[in-house]
Amino acid sequence: MVTNRKLDSPEALLKIVKQVQEDYTEPPPHCQRGRPRTFSGRAFLLLAVVAVVLGTFKPQELPTLLATEESLRQWLGCSRGPHRRTMARRLDATLSEAQAQVHALGHQSLGDGEPGPEEPQAAALAGRMDHAQGPLWPKRDRHQGRVPVGVRTVDTESAWAKSGYRGGGQGSRVVLQGLVFPAPVPLFARGCPNSVGESTGLEAALAADHLPLTELLLGDSTVGGTARVAPYAQHGGWRLTPPQWPATPDSWQRALYAYRRATLELLFQRLLPASDLKICPPKGLARTGTFVLASVWLYPGLCLDNPRHHRPVAHIKEIIDEARWRIAA
Repeated sequence: MVTNRKLDSPEALLKIVKQVQEDYTEPPPHCQRGRPRTFSGRAFLLLAVVAVVLGTFKPQELPTLLATEESLRQWLGCSRGPHRRTMARRLDATLSEAQAQVHALGHQSLGDGEPGPEEPQAAALAGRMDHAQGPLWPKRDRHQGRVPVGVRTVDTESAWAKSGYRGGGQGSRVVLQGLVFPAPVPLFARGCPNSVGESTGLEAALAADHLPLTELLLGDSTVGGTARVAPYAQHGGWRLTPPQWPATPDSWQRALYAYRRATLELLFQRLLPASDLKICPPKGLARTGTFVLASVWLYPGLCLDNPRHHRPVAHIKEIIDEARWRIAA
């Protein structure tokens, strides 16, 4: 990797690490058997953010990066660089840590974005497929658990799914809940297999009390229906989906539902170019989910910090590009 600065000079990458470190919420202490961990969960989550910013995802590349950059190790809280196998194992185990931090930051964003007296506290829910890198795994071989001879670098943990307007593909899925008012920022995200739909992820999050509850939740027809709307109503909210629309084309329900496309779909369109993770290079459901949720956790921290520096809220990709090119601050 070529850099245009000295190792001890301030630069955009370290500024991003500092910003997301301020947004980190310490988990409640719990007793763990065995030897205490040498590296904290926060260190590996911050390392996942650095990997997303730099586009460096291979476990054999990240140790080299930490070995040559002492200032970066200090910001991550590491006295030394972890071994390659330790890094691969811990990155796979960071998925739950990333989900918890997105959840905690979502509650903070929900408190900061108090709506006006005539505006409901509204959110929207949708799912997105992250395409797996490598060749497609044929359906017959997938059911038999067999990789054909000559097919290499296939992600055996990926699954096949098909969207009505995006087409089909194999990969993993992220279920994302985003705020509608006053600005589209992530509130909740969960990494799951591609075969798991939005309704299943929503019901699991409600049962585990992980979903930030809002007065109104906008969702597509996959999370509609009376049986699926009732659980959210039991928690004190209203879920608006196309099955709840009246027959009249000019109803206020349709006009309200249009905010979903103007906010959550827009949020997806901003997340994809900012992190360049439409096709995630790592293999495996846990590691792919770690990097994808690290990019989701990075976005609201930068988004909420932009108004303090008199920058537009959507000024995200430019900040990440500056850090990726290692531009000095």
